[in-house]
Amino acid sequence: MKQIIIVTEDRAGLLADVTELLASADINIESFDSEKIGETAVINLEVDNHDKALRALAQTEFKAIAQDTILLKLEDKPGALARVAHRFEQAGINLRSARLIRRQQGIGIVAISCRETEKAKELVKDLLL
Repeated sequence: MKQIIIVTEDRAGLLADVTELLASADINIESFDSEKIGETAVINLEVDNHDKALRALAQTEFKAIAQDTILLKLEDKPGALARVAHRFEQAGINLRSARLIRRQQGIGIVAISCRETEKAKELVKDLLL
């Protein structure tokens, strides 16, 4: 799975502009997360058509980057994410991001990204979704 990250100046109407742009390109948002860091907004997206979304964003003021993400299926219990994080620590793999996407029926779905995607997949192959 690929994740799209937009880093831009935070402003009123930003969410409306990004979501309207994707809707007008007939792109469905599957996961969305936005954070404000000072005067900067960082938006993480997962969409149904990654390439089409990047093409649509390239025609705008929004500078988007793409990165591979790995989806993990974890027990929805205290310590589950900590155990996975320790695997990466022990393997010397630095995580770029980790996001809880969904919690449902005792299962948590977590999206992670790092520079060493193939090595990471091998490390957590028992948890891959």
